[in-house]
Amino acid sequence: MAGLGRIGRRNTTLLSSSFLLPPALLIFRRGITSKLFVGGLSFYTTEKGLLEHFSQYGQVVEAKIIMDRVSDRSKGFGFVSFDSEEAAQKARTEMDGKELDGRTIFVDYAKPKVGFNEGMPIARGPPEPTAIK
Repeated sequence: MAGLGRIGRRNTTLLSSSFLLPPALLIFRRGITSKLFVGGLSFYTTEKGLLEHFSQYGQVVEAKIIMDRVSDRSKGFGFVSFDSEEAAQKARTEMDGKELDGRTIFVDYAKPKVGFNEGMPIARGPPEPTAIK
């Protein structure tokens, strides 16, 4: 056990500064910034239209609008992936706050998807009774 403790301490001195950065900056360094979140989309915006509007800022790899499973309508947001971080940065600064199909959209870097079990816990049944003193 003592040997493992020394290994752990030795590795902390060798860690790069990227391990001390906030998660948002880690995402930026890992290249996930080439994927943008686009919110406030019109129900009538198509993936082809989204691709056309964002392709003026660089090579778009994918344009995806998230659809509701039941109604098969847009949920009002989507994602645009670029081949480079520079193109994504330019599209983010230029398109954020612009009007697209009659709606003002907002554009930001996409965040990693949170797993189902990692979010807020779901309450199961009534709360446990507490003893009053």
